[in-house]
Amino acid sequence: MRRPRLPRTRAGQRRLLQAVMAGCVLALLPATWMYTVTGDRLRTTADVPRTDVAVVFGAGLWDGEPSPYLAHRLDAAAQLYRAGRIKVVLVTGDNSREDYDEPDAMRAYLTRHGVPGGRIVSDYAGFDTWDSCVRAKKIFGVDRAVLISQGFHIRRAVALCQAAGVRSYGIGVQDKHDITWYYGGTREVLAAGKAALDAVFHPDPRFLGPKEAGVSKALASAR
Repeated sequence: MRRPRLPRTRAGQRRLLQAVMAGCVLALLPATWMYTVTGDRLRTTADVPRTDVAVVFGAGLWDGEPSPYLAHRLDAAAQLYRAGRIKVVLVTGDNSREDYDEPDAMRAYLTRHGVPGGRIVSDYAGFDTWDSCVRAKKIFGVDRAVLISQGFHIRRAVALCQAAGVRSYGIGVQDKHDITWYYGGTREVLAAGKAALDAVFHPDPRFLGPKEAGVSKALASAR
């Protein structure tokens, strides 16, 4: 294969530089959009507004148990529940095959950490962030929520849930900056583009299904 040749004329070099700069600007636009729409929506477990529902996004299982990253998200949800800042936890994750069940693993972890089973609602079709946000709104009737994820993901989660009609605050839990953290941060740069398209075109989730009363029933029992 021939190596691409750089332009030799100043005009050609200038056009190449302009094209590269335009490409960089376009690549950064989705991330800029996310930071703009979530600028005042990020909180901590100590200062997040009291909200009926918290949404915890799946983040993988290790031997059937929540991965360390997912466990930290669930710890934050349990902390909010014990502090009386939330009433119900909606756990949303992947259960696309019999041997992989994020929501049930998340439920079991939360119950071991003090959240009653009756206050936990499971979404088994949260295959990605957009699907989880749309299903929270359309299937579970969530209008306002605290979203819990890692810091590198939380802005995208808030931006997408806001676009889906869920008025959201986000808590980005802290983790050590290991290879997984850096991978997640790098992935978010690419995922921002898809997020912007989802927010504009509002595609249907992979699976929608009928409405469920799990959240409303859990809230009724909490009153």
